[in-house]
Amino acid sequence: MGIRDCSWLLLLLLLLLLLLLQGQSHQPLRRSKRRWILTTLELEEEDPGPFPKLVGEVSFDAVDRSTGKVVDESLIFNIRIKDVNDHAPQFPEKEFNISVKEIQPAGQPIFQLLTVDLDQENTPNSQVLYFLVSQTPLLRESGFRIDLISGEVQLSGCLNYETAPWFTLIIRATDCGEPSLSSTATIHVRVEESNNHMPTFMEDHYTIQISEGKAEWGVLYLPVQDRDSPFTAAWRTQFNILDGNEEEYFDIMTDPETNQGVLNVIKPLDYETQAVHSLVIVVENQEQLFSCEEGQMRPLTKALASSTVSVQVVDTNDPPVFHPRSFIVSEEDGARPGIQLGDFNATDPDRVNSQIRYKLAHDPANWVTVDENSGVVTTKKQIDRESPHVNDSFYIITVHAIDNGSRPISSVWTLMLFLSDVNDNAPTLQPHSRHLEVCESAGNKALLLEAEDADLDPYSDPFTFDLDSVQRDPDKIFPTRILWNPEPAVFNGCRSAELVMLRSLPPGDYLVPLLLGDRQGLTQKQMVHVRICSCPRGSECENPSDMSLLWWVLSPICAAFMALAAALLSLLRCHFAFGPKRLRGFVPSDNGHQTLIVYNEESKTLSAQMQPTGEDQMPALSFSTAAANAKPDVKSGSFWS
Repeated sequence: MGIRDCSWLLLLLLLLLLLLLQGQSHQPLRRSKRRWILTTLELEEEDPGPFPKLVGEVSFDAVDRSTGKVVDESLIFNIRIKDVNDHAPQFPEKEFNISVKEIQPAGQPIFQLLTVDLDQENTPNSQVLYFLVSQTPLLRESGFRIDLISGEVQLSGCLNYETAPWFTLIIRATDCGEPSLSSTATIHVRVEESNNHMPTFMEDHYTIQISEGKAEWGVLYLPVQDRDSPFTAAWRTQFNILDGNEEEYFDIMTDPETNQGVLNVIKPLDYETQAVHSLVIVVENQEQLFSCEEGQMRPLTKALASSTVSVQVVDTNDPPVFHPRSFIVSEEDGARPGIQLGDFNATDPDRVNSQIRYKLAHDPANWVTVDENSGVVTTKKQIDRESPHVNDSFYIITVHAIDNGSRPISSVWTLMLFLSDVNDNAPTLQPHSRHLEVCESAGNKALLLEAEDADLDPYSDPFTFDLDSVQRDPDKIFPTRILWNPEPAVFNGCRSAELVMLRSLPPGDYLVPLLLGDRQGLTQKQMVHVRICSCPRGSECENPSDMSLLWWVLSPICAAFMALAAALLSLLRCHFAFGPKRLRGFVPSDNGHQTLIVYNEESKTLSAQMQPTGEDQMPALSFSTAAANAKPDVKSGSFWS
């Protein structure tokens, strides 16, 4: 069957399909334009001609059967261009620089090459194969290979930095077209050194001498050899003391500049305990050691390099050692002289029969003595816990123990004396509570009294504050109980009280006798000085220095008046000496002059207000300094000349 017959058959099938569809639909059929695709014509890329050139031949018409007319004059056909291999694979760079560690395992990829081929994909023209053209230097134990398809560069064998630190590889990429095309690239491989050489000691054994009793750095330097490149992790060493340092007297470190070991004594050695120490020291690199076995790099399992150091301890004169190491004794406060507190006991670690002498080094209050031979500590004065040399009830005594060596050496030890408290101190007023001032206008303002006690609990607060009912004010002859009253303070708890003035008093200085007691009833008499003063400036007492200043200003005027009075007195003497012998109204008396002086008019008002019923109800009186030479009559309250 020809192409024309196939076309008619297809046309008939289409018409039948249209009739069937028209019978199933009420809508009229619409004719659409048809296109015919006959075949695909093929042209070869870069065809040299001659042109025009016959590609193919097409003969065909579509005719309406009923009318015989041509119904479609157009025809579509495809032209396919056939690819030819006209592009070689191209590398992105002509040269590549890579680094590979000396311990790189064989068979693992170290680099991958990629190329681009512009020919048609998925055809032999664009399929690329990779080949290792050359390797420089070419070594039997160190080689490279490249995967034919993927272009991965791999190591075969072991690298050796000392033998070949560099390699140059030439790679060719070839496509599979006809004819095949290719290009090349160069890879420069730099070998990074790894640790394939073990460090070794310069000497197998060392002997040193170290004096006992002191720590010392750099007692021995241990040099090593290593054929790896200096200042790399494969060259740097680290040392360890494998044996002989169970008591941790020693330590070893690495000198970063010379790469040698530095042995140190970090804890003082003792000749009497151990005279010789044998140390086994090993060395290794900071990086894991590898070796090449059957073309593969493997971790080295050999034993580490080692060296032995014999340390001989040199005996020196050691200071005496105290037994026990802590020395604390307890004694009551107020202990008398002659009490044995304890004894210092020291031995000489160098000689068994050495004679130890004891010498007192620190005794700030000079309370004790120390026997030179026995070390017995004895009190020579009474001990006082309230001494400023006692801190938190502890008194510190320091003693030297001195051996009898050719060059005597001493050690220092301390006795801590704990002083337990006793009730040997009564409470006292604090300094600011002994002298108080209050303005006359303040009335019955309470005055705060605060006390303290050098003893500890339970020999201290709470305190009691009472008036001394027997004591009378020596300046003010009336009793104090009717004038003052100590009451518990509203703050500061059990260590204070408030002194309350029961009646208004004139300005002046007053003494208030108190009895202060602690919790155990130990009391002590204390005197409170109270000054009642005028306060013209408000709430502050007038400063006595102001009156002195006023007197200094007025003194010249007073001197002038006194001079004038002296002149008048002289004139009167002259008048009585040469004038009349008798004055009118003058009556001589053989008994002399007696004058009753009544002092302080304010006391009249106070006396009127107070109704005395006994000694405690006597009025408060004060006396002028003008009657300084008069003798007081205590019962009458008057002064007589």
